[in-house]
Amino acid sequence: MTGPFLLLHPDDNTLVARAHAPEGTEVETEAGPVRLTRPIPMAHKIARRPIPAGGTVLKYGMPIGVATADIAAGDHVHIHNIRSAYTTSVALQDADGLGKGA
Repeated sequence: MTGPFLLLHPDDNTLVARAHAPEGTEVETEAGPVRLTRPIPMAHKIARRPIPAGGTVLKYGMPIGVATADIAAGDHVHIHNIRSAYTTSVALQDADGLGKGA
């Protein structure tokens, strides 16, 4: 735990706010202490270390997206600087329970 933030998995490059973190809050990150430049809402993420544009964003030890811009340690990680890397891993089923194309 790092103040109002949680590290969910040791491989994560993000920390998750367990409570609202006001602008100016100092947070210890892997890259050293940072001061938040904006308020971070509960359950939102900040970068634990710098994430380069095109880099994979990790939460729960799993990829959740790709950085669309360089993200500095302590920066808010959200839809303004990542895009989803979600791909479907299950087959959709019709009402009769058969998979599409079956």
